[in-house]
Amino acid sequence: MADDIFNTDRPLLFSIAYRMLGSASDAEDVLQDAWLRYRGADQADIRSPKAFAMTIVTRLCLDRLKSARAARETYVGPWLPEPVLTGDASRPDLQVERSETVTLAFLVLLEALSPEERAEFLLKDVFEYEHAEIAEMLGLSPANSRQLLRRAKQRLVERRADRSPAASRS
Repeated sequence: MADDIFNTDRPLLFSIAYRMLGSASDAEDVLQDAWLRYRGADQADIRSPKAFAMTIVTRLCLDRLKSARAARETYVGPWLPEPVLTGDASRPDLQVERSETVTLAFLVLLEALSPEERAEFLLKDVFEYEHAEIAEMLGLSPANSRQLLRRAKQRLVERRADRSPAASRS
């Protein structure tokens, strides 16, 4: 059962991890850790295998992002992901639909968000999950989930305004 979920939903799980972390190798590491945790869980307690797997992946990504900030890893330059195609190549319609979410400009904007805001924004606006589902994944209330999304969008608007040609001329 655990193997089925990770085989079936692996592209989605990888896509979430990659977009949160910006590194294909880190995303693969997270998926491996998530698979081990999923497999070690009591299967009888799992109501929705896909949601449980996504929760594990999301929380592992948050942990990794927080530990990287806490360790103050030295990295010269802004956070930029490795260019990796994260869509399902067998579904061109999905690839076209989500192509906007993997543009470099979009990923640069995500740099401005905290790990929690990044997770909220991606899960809601890119993967179209409901606030109740996201709140459960992140261990928040639905109201806090909505507030986190509002703050994330406000930060992105501010970031865009700071980098607009009109702002640089003044």
